[in-house]
Amino acid sequence: MVIINFKTKDGQVISTEGRKGSLMELARDNNVKGIDGDCGGVCSCATCHIYVAPEDTDKFPTASDIEKDMLEFEDNTTEHSRLACQLEINESLNNITLTVANE
Repeated sequence: MVIINFKTKDGQVISTEGRKGSLMELARDNNVKGIDGDCGGVCSCATCHIYVAPEDTDKFPTASDIEKDMLEFEDNTTEHSRLACQLEINESLNNITLTVANE
């Protein structure tokens, strides 16, 4: 079991537990405010926009061209922006904290 923490815009930290699936699914299933996953995880809406801390960037694969293109249309993107639907739960993420970009 992996613990993933999501920090919302209002400063609340929500701890979740998961074994498999995407970070978007985990956040949505745990009612994390700001993670909607409107497209169901097919990288076509950006309603699962998160920020990864610089020190945790290497725990994730490089963003695909499709993910990069989708983020170009999103407000408030930074070099640490990712779409949670494109990131799979794995053991290296245990106790990581991700910041939700949307409200």
